[in-house]
Amino acid sequence: MVYVGIPKGQANQEEEVLKTIQDGDSDELTIKRFTESREKPGALWHIYAAKDTEKIREFLKKVAEEQGQENPVDHDPIHDQSWYLDRSLRKRLHQEYGVQGWAIVQFLGDVVFIPAGAPHQASTGDTVHNLYSCIKVAEDFVSPEHVKHCFWLTQEFRYLSHTHTNHEDKLQVKNVIYHAVKDAVGILRANESSLSRP
Repeated sequence: MVYVGIPKGQANQEEEVLKTIQDGDSDELTIKRFTESREKPGALWHIYAAKDTEKIREFLKKVAEEQGQENPVDHDPIHDQSWYLDRSLRKRLHQEYGVQGWAIVQFLGDVVFIPAGAPHQASTGDTVHNLYSCIKVAEDFVSPEHVKHCFWLTQEFRYLSHTHTNHEDKLQVKNVIYHAVKDAVGILRANESSLSRP
């Protein structure tokens, strides 16, 4: 979070942000960062374990059906980023499916790492609920520990409609694997003579 702009002269805005942070299930230390340390909160995240993805997907489809919405085969309620789980939906997700996430308030200067495949809260197409006007720098990366999961996500994206924003392979996992193996083989070949000595 590189910038948080707090407008001046708007009555009750600080109280509204505090209420949003509290309703977002933030812990006491996070609330104290705002109320006592006077740090600038930019965004509220809700991040879930990757292992709970199917339960969350099933829950969102169930809620959509209850509201009379369609669930087209070539769309995905998580990848569509068309849902924001407010406090009541988060509570229901926990009660009905045993899924509980983590609430993280990102203050000015904070970095948030999201593990591969971890569903995170979406609000009007964004990946996070903004508390104030803010500027975030985001970067996707593939760590060796999560290559398998990233490859699985790429396969999921292939089944979305061709017009879906996530249909393309944004992570380029196959290219990452190819170049990592190519570099490793190049290093081994360059040091082949020293490797064969006893």
